Amino acid sequence: MEIKKYFLQMPLCFVLFTGLSNQNNWIDTLPKPWTLNEEQISEILPQFYQHYPNFHDRLKAFALWQVGKPYEIFKLGEEIEPDPDPIIRLDVSDCTVHVLTSLAFIQGKSWNEARENMIMIHYKDHKPSYKTRWHYTSDRIQENPYTANITNQLVEADQLETVEITLNHQADGSEFLDLGWEKKTTVDYIPNEHINYKLLKKLSEVCGVAFVKKAWFKMGLIIAHEG
Repeated sequence: MEIKKYFLQMPLCFVLFTGLSNQNNWIDTLPKPWTLNEEQISEILPQFYQHYPNFHDRLKAFALWQVGKPYEIFKLGEEIEPDPDPIIRLDVSDCTVHVLTSLAFIQGKSWNEARENMIMIHYKDHKPSYKTRWHYTSDRIQENPYTANITNQLVEADQLETVEITLNHQADGSEFLDLGWEKKTTVDYIPNEHINYKLLKKLSEVCGVAFVKKAWFKMGLIIAHEG
């Protein structure tokens, strides 16, 4: 599988999609993914390879195809209790679902292949389980081989801010999620004042952005949004 690169910053939203202007016409002819069933998606997926043989172009195209999808939060699960939501879906989305489904679908040529890709990307042991899911974006970026952290490559060390935190451990000592898991970690991120044109020029053609929210540190959380 291909790897998506991430950098972490304070909340300042921007989206960069370049190099697809002449090819967007094909995407515009497609029905929106949330209106299609699994069989119809499987018929369309091989066409993405034909129109966008390059991985980065395909990822950008699929991500754009998903724009406008109905928003619902926390809608991926294991199809059994305690989270019976689907392992993969295209009918609704939040920020994390948008990122993960784009990665899963553009590396498969059928719904079932995309579902298997999602299991590889979304679970630490590659087996669907609530407790082994990558619940924390910061944990996934640090540890998941499919999402590489490039934050420290973009600016000098003195331009970074650092937080030491125990993920899933709230200020009152309780777990944020019932996982029987916590992780002490150190995370570097880029504050808003260092986001500039010079930094943007360093970015690879496609990369992810994870947005840090300081107010959430007390809940054992770091990332409030990704895209």
